[in-house]
Amino acid sequence: MAITFEEVSYAYDDGSLWRSGALERVELEIRPGTFTGIAGTTGSGKSTLLQHFNGLLKPTAGRVRVLDAVVNAREKAPKMRELRRRVGLVFQFPEQQLFEDTVEKDICFGPLNFGMSLAEAKERAKWALSLLGLDESVLQRNPFHLSGGQMRKVAIASVLAMDPDIIALDEPTATLDPQSRAELAALLSTLHREQGKTVIVVTHRMEELLPYADGWVIMKNGRTLFQGTTDALVREAAFLEQEGLAIPECITLWNKLAAEYGLEAEKPCLTPESLADRLAEVLAAEGGAGEREGRRA
Repeated sequence: MAITFEEVSYAYDDGSLWRSGALERVELEIRPGTFTGIAGTTGSGKSTLLQHFNGLLKPTAGRVRVLDAVVNAREKAPKMRELRRRVGLVFQFPEQQLFEDTVEKDICFGPLNFGMSLAEAKERAKWALSLLGLDESVLQRNPFHLSGGQMRKVAIASVLAMDPDIIALDEPTATLDPQSRAELAALLSTLHREQGKTVIVVTHRMEELLPYADGWVIMKNGRTLFQGTTDALVREAAFLEQEGLAIPECITLWNKLAAEYGLEAEKPCLTPESLADRLAEVLAAEGGAGEREGRRA
């Protein structure tokens, strides 16, 4: 497994009067090379969970394994330098991570910090930008003079330049316009499919990732409410809605269609195009059946 949590709990200000529990006995498994969405209501523990992936937070109980690194609550944590190179963490509003006066300097910072030569770091910067569809001319620009979508891509490029095995992002589409959100979701899918990256995305816009994600983790009150494939998520929609999760309309529409026409065993159609095509097929088949009945009568 790329990431395994065993009975993991975490509390802020543990041992003090201000102790605040954020995770409670979380069990989690994320396989290498998968695209996983993490969703849940505000305060459910999503961002806290993410910060355990590269050792920014250490569990107050339980055991976390990420790649080759193992962190036990009651043992001294191993050195995190190599883990933090292999697990790229992109925070919410990642443009706030930008601080240099050129895009090139910002992207090169990580690779240089992990021992690359300047020439190697510059090549990695060009490579990362090309993956994200940005021209090399951006390299000498001030990152704070770019559009919001471009700044978001530069922040992600600064992580990609270190060539991590795992890319974990916290609400990467927040504040972006619909077109930029769609482009970024498709880009993350491309990194997963073509680069073989393990991609993990915390989101409150599940519908944007449903066409791409292999599986989902749903959090509630610091616990794992659900973990499974996208197909399993669709089947469990009624239960998850009862637990307070806002179910995307495309899932609700598919489940209504499936129940009405006996399509429960099929792979869900969760994009407007695929749902419309399947509905057209069903109605065409019903129309044909009706005509045959009419001729027999």
